[in-house]
Amino acid sequence: SMKTTAVTREAALGLLKKYNQEPFHILHGLTVESVMGWYARELGYGEEEHFWRIAGLLHDVDFEKFPEEHCKKAPELLKEIGAEDDLIRAICSHGYGICSDIKPEHEMEKVMFAADELTGLIGAAVKMRPSKSASDLEVSSLKKKFKDKRFAAGCSRDVIKEGAEQLGWTLEELMEKTILAMRSCEKQIEEEMETV
Repeated sequence: SMKTTAVTREAALGLLKKYNQEPFHILHGLTVESVMGWYARELGYGEEEHFWRIAGLLHDVDFEKFPEEHCKKAPELLKEIGAEDDLIRAICSHGYGICSDIKPEHEMEKVMFAADELTGLIGAAVKMRPSKSASDLEVSSLKKKFKDKRFAAGCSRDVIKEGAEQLGWTLEELMEKTILAMRSCEKQIEEEMETV
């Protein structure tokens, strides 16, 4: 069945900003939102794009204020803006195996599980580049960073690998697509972050 939500972007962004003051956390939400939108279109779920985007925007809504209750506190916060059970389930599934026992099942949930951690790794790699941009980041370069366990140590390589497996993609495919997704939204997110 098609994934839809009545939650508006305005309400979702309002909730994100209510519980997240760290610009880094807002940036991450905006990044995963746009990456999820790109994937919805790319994978033929264009009609569901709004749902994919809102789930991405709000996936870490509870993380800054309630890190010990990540994915457990989220349903309560999401109810404040009338989030449907489907949206709450999707959001909580991204913490599967770490802080949630809700397994990603729908392709949207599998994409978010895989891409969430990888956007962190790509973001860290981009910061090191003279260009400060994903536009010239190649998969080969990202793979070197992936193999270097000290680089962006907080980004779980196991989650990224498991995410690719759940989707039936190679690690390279997941990396290539996610880099393209991040290139597509870079400028727009930079502009939006200026207002944070």
